[in-house]
Amino acid sequence: MDDRLFRTAMGKFATGVTVITTKVGENVHGMTANAFMSVSLNPKLVLISIGEKANMNQLIKESGKFAVSVLNEGQQDLSAYFAGQIKEERDVGFDTFNEMPVIKDALVNLTCNVHESVIAGDHTLYIGEVTDLRVTDGEALGFFEGKYRKVV
Repeated sequence: MDDRLFRTAMGKFATGVTVITTKVGENVHGMTANAFMSVSLNPKLVLISIGEKANMNQLIKESGKFAVSVLNEGQQDLSAYFAGQIKEERDVGFDTFNEMPVIKDALVNLTCNVHESVIAGDHTLYIGEVTDLRVTDGEALGFFEGKYRKVV
């Protein structure tokens, strides 16, 4: 099978959209990711997958912490910005939650300490122990077949 066919097959799995953030010194960094899942209830663990060549990979290694913001249906522009699809510089105006930068008005904000990391192919899987979370009402931003979708 070729890479394109594999990507097409994986695109058939509908996901939500998150922005992963971390802070190194006073610098805040973020990236869009749909590779996010819960792992364990006790302890509370989640998993994110970050490309080995992504700048965020080294930053999470350095900080030992990350936050996940699950985007609402009105935050498609933030997803595009943190995916590098919007090139102009923007003042995002992060919220601070549990001393970590998060996306304001996201459906979920959670903060994590890196519990474990595993290199898997061309990505690093970060298992994070959730240190705090908050949840708000709203509809999720969905992603399916390479396009944003409304979750119904």
